Amino acid sequence: MPADTQIRATRRPQGRLIGYARVSTDEQATQAQEMELRSAGCSDIVQEHGSGASRTRPALSKLLREIGAGDTLVVVRLDRLARSVGHLLEVIEDLTAKGAHFRSLRDPIDTMTPQGMFSARWPSSSAR
Repeated sequence: MPADTQIRATRRPQGRLIGYARVSTDEQATQAQEMELRSAGCSDIVQEHGSGASRTRPALSKLLREIGAGDTLVVVRLDRLARSVGHLLEVIEDLTAKGAHFRSLRDPIDTMTPQGMFSARWPSSSAR
């Protein structure tokens, strides 16, 4: 088959796709995020209610302790996960150290791809 007609297979993680949905107040619902995460293939979804500025995120902390090699943490948008760029890089580095991956559905970060790893690591290497 000619090179221009070959179909490239995308490598998917061996582990689970685990969604993380966060809203800022108890009056808000995670339902829209959950629907989008399920559509992306997440069978497990961790929910959290808490301000984006708060350092206290017990559900996220537990998820990061328990996530395994090959698993992928999936969020709808980066602002649902991280308080800052530094916090985002810390989470991605922790996941990478465990052999886990990170993907944002609406932002161009998917650490399963070379471009995603570059975009996730570039700011941290230039900040040092």
